Amino acid sequence: MAQFTCSALLFDLDGVLIDSMAAVARVWARWAIEHGFEPDEVIREAHGRPSASTVLEYLPGADHAAENRELERREMEDTRGIVALPGALELLQSLPHERWAIVTSCTRALAEVRMHAGGLPRPIALVTSSDLKNGKPSPDPYLKAAELLGFPPAECVVVEDAAAGIRSGKAAGAWVIGVSTFSDEDELRENGAEWVVESCAAISLAGPADGNGELSLILMSAGSGIVGRQVRRKSQV
Repeated sequence: MAQFTCSALLFDLDGVLIDSMAAVARVWARWAIEHGFEPDEVIREAHGRPSASTVLEYLPGADHAAENRELERREMEDTRGIVALPGALELLQSLPHERWAIVTSCTRALAEVRMHAGGLPRPIALVTSSDLKNGKPSPDPYLKAAELLGFPPAECVVVEDAAAGIRSGKAAGAWVIGVSTFSDEDELRENGAEWVVESCAAISLAGPADGNGELSLILMSAGSGIVGRQVRRKSQV
């Protein structure tokens, strides 16, 4: 185990709080086949980053706005099988509402649909691809989330399952917990995650915020243990 403190938690949505992988795979596989690409490859490339980035990579000369609108329409219509991942609801409900945010590569409209489908509480701070010019792996999404909550990024912990999201959190100056829901644990480590867990069920609040307003969290590590360098305010227990 590890115990550490922070001011706020910044969560990715898909693959961290909800399981939407089947729905995402159905939409992107259909799109890939329509355009003559390998579905499994496109699904891997699309994971954890704005759809516009994937469309631009595969169809540089296309009408990107039109492609994105069509992809979003399909994703908003396909919510079959979307559920909250283990521990997600329990963790969010245990945290002070002003101490957590959701940061996703979805558009705001799609994020709202998926949060509702997964039964998640609505955050007071929601950052989506609709809100920023530069998405993950740019630091902008997590910088914006920290700003909305009113904390320095260095006092925040990002919870991410994708390489692009981990790089985004690290570039923003936050600490990162990698969640091995769909990504290889070694990949999470290589991209800079200080810790790796199997799900949000491994993260728990040790008690109410202390006198300095910090959250005390307990983390149960996955696989071979806690990863990365010794970081400030982290202690082995």
